[in-house]
Amino acid sequence: MRKIGKQQIEDIAVGAAVLGTGGGGDPYIGKLMALQAIEEYGEVTLLDVEEVPDDALVVPSSMMGAPTVMLEKAPSGEEPILAFKNLENYLGKKVYATFPIEAGGVNSMIPFALAAKLGIPVIDADGMGRAFPELQMVTFYLDGISATPAILADEKGNTTLLSTVDNVWTERIARAVTIQMGGSAMTAMYSMTGKNLRDSGVKNILKLEEEIGRTIRLAKEKNVNPIQELLKQIDGYELFNGKVSDINRKTESGFAKGIATFEGLHSYKGETLQLHFQNEHLLAKTDNRLLCVTPDLIAVLDAETGLPITTEGIRYGSRCVVIGIPCHPKWRTEEGIKAVGPRYFGYDVDYVPVEDLAKKGVLS
Repeated sequence: MRKIGKQQIEDIAVGAAVLGTGGGGDPYIGKLMALQAIEEYGEVTLLDVEEVPDDALVVPSSMMGAPTVMLEKAPSGEEPILAFKNLENYLGKKVYATFPIEAGGVNSMIPFALAAKLGIPVIDADGMGRAFPELQMVTFYLDGISATPAILADEKGNTTLLSTVDNVWTERIARAVTIQMGGSAMTAMYSMTGKNLRDSGVKNILKLEEEIGRTIRLAKEKNVNPIQELLKQIDGYELFNGKVSDINRKTESGFAKGIATFEGLHSYKGETLQLHFQNEHLLAKTDNRLLCVTPDLIAVLDAETGLPITTEGIRYGSRCVVIGIPCHPKWRTEEGIKAVGPRYFGYDVDYVPVEDLAKKGVLS
């Protein structure tokens, strides 16, 4: 147990955006929400998952929708509270603590903003160890934990209660509701016990995010290369160094979808990288090589500062370094690959771990 204040929030926001693989919402907006809540209500208690009672009711708090929508439709901050209060009323029980459902600029910050306002702790765990675009793409789904009852809330005060036959149907119906709510909504779903979270969640994710943010911050202060320092810390791989030459991005079916194209610089000169995304970066390849593919993490970093760039933040002419990071072992199981592997998203490639691609130069 420890307290999370403003500096920790700053570092976590950066680290969450790295692990968010381009998705999970705008880190700047998420950081402002958390900092404002801590300024008003005080520091937030962060619990290790082992400190949570077995029978405690714990619920992740998050935003659902296309990240691009947040550029014009910022959350009011009241939506998560509305969602949680409605869920508590339905279940007839108080929520003991909250936690992020995924890593991401907004979705790692919303739990802190909510916890500060409600006076409850945040748990150092999530359901992905990265970010994914669909609701069923969590480790809880792999272990049979239901997403419903689920509450969606928008900034106008609308709420929707879902009870579905399975988590894939939760995604389909909630996505349609989210579109009607203006393209983004706050959620309270996957209510579970402390034991469920301990058995099924990805542990110490906020600690890792904080360490990543601190590494980048201190590297810049010491005038050393932040990307190289980060790669050493997370056992990551440099996939490409280049300049954005084209970006084809659109909001479709409630997702930000597209392809970013990079022209190689330095040792990559003469090569072209295509980066496919659906909220999150899912596949990186050159003309003849597959470099990294979901569920492994693909992050785009500013070549000078090392700061992460989200899918909605990619701009023509930006100089970037693209890195790959091994995913959590749960996603490398047969069920994990079935749920979030490349073929689920329609890519005609098999999953190959990023470390094997880096060592062997496997052709796509």
